[in-house]
Amino acid sequence: MPSTDDPRPSLPEWITDAYTVLSDRIRDSDRGESVDRVPAIRREHAVDVLRTTDELELDPGDADYAITRLLERGYFYEVDGELRITLPAEDP
Repeated sequence: MPSTDDPRPSLPEWITDAYTVLSDRIRDSDRGESVDRVPAIRREHAVDVLRTTDELELDPGDADYAITRLLERGYFYEVDGELRITLPAEDP
């Protein structure tokens, strides 16, 4: 879940829960991958993940809405149909 000092606008808790589920899945899928590969998840797979996780009960429309809101608010960005985690800038 984003921290309280996160510069991104806040979202409803169920959408930040969706962010946690997807970002964990993206990070977990990156383990053992090539160094050149950017951690990502296909948007269609992300919808499936949100629909089948035990942590949330979302229908396809709600899952897609959550992903859209996370993209609009800068939590993820999309490249060629893949969602990637947008990390807040680190303080120097």
